[in-house]
Amino acid sequence: MFSTLLISFTLLFLIANVYYFFTNKSYKKSYMDSALLFKLFLILTTLTFGFACLYYLLSLEQPILRINDPTDELVDMTFGDALYFSGVTMLSVGYGDLVPIGSARFFSLIQAALGLLLPASYFLKAMNNSNSEEEDG
Repeated sequence: MFSTLLISFTLLFLIANVYYFFTNKSYKKSYMDSALLFKLFLILTTLTFGFACLYYLLSLEQPILRINDPTDELVDMTFGDALYFSGVTMLSVGYGDLVPIGSARFFSLIQAALGLLLPASYFLKAMNNSNSEEEDG
């Protein structure tokens, strides 16, 4: 019961901070475009789920992940495992607990590249928008 209460307070705290970030207008030269950020979030989320489906479907034909420990066991893939691996790959965190093998190696490289390039392109687009607003003003 106590842990549930603490988790609830923590989630409220995180939500309040995210809300404050998006609604705070105290910075006069704030160039954060919420529509562009929302679009980036949706694209990254759909790509994460799309790659998770791809990994899961590939795992129906052959093993595509192994556990990175001395046993090198193959992962008995569930969709949750595929979603976890896809999310970690998309965010370029790469904990190293699951290692792609076979055809998943290629797809994980493509996904990791997208996970790096899409936020970078968002940043460049936001900077371009801010520069054009400064020239107009």
